[in-house]
Amino acid sequence: MSFFSRRAVATAAPRLSRAFSASARRDIAKMTIVGNLAATPELRATSTGRELIEYAVASNTGRGENRQTSWFRVAAFLEEGPRRDFLTSLPKGSTVFVEGDASMNTYTDAEGKPKSSLRILQRNIEVLRRPAAPTE
Repeated sequence: MSFFSRRAVATAAPRLSRAFSASARRDIAKMTIVGNLAATPELRATSTGRELIEYAVASNTGRGENRQTSWFRVAAFLEEGPRRDFLTSLPKGSTVFVEGDASMNTYTDAEGKPKSSLRILQRNIEVLRRPAAPTE
């Protein structure tokens, strides 16, 4: 077998491993949202005692009668400190840029109907604009 025929056979065989990473494959959906806070983020405890911050972001598309609002529930696990204090002090109406991991959860409600919800775990948040202070 010549050098060229051996090379053709070697390149025709599919690779079983990924060349760019030695780590295990992870199925994670990333989301980026730009919108307004529906309310001031709230701190609450989980059933395991861990604290988490929850908030909702409203994102609008379209104009006039064609305007639609999509609501996104976001959760963040932040340790006590300035980052958590900053997030919990953001007022309703602040325009934010949120990056996070998204996952779809399915469950059955009290009436036995199948439901699904999108959960976003915050990885990064940036405040683009704070609401104007009310003038007296």
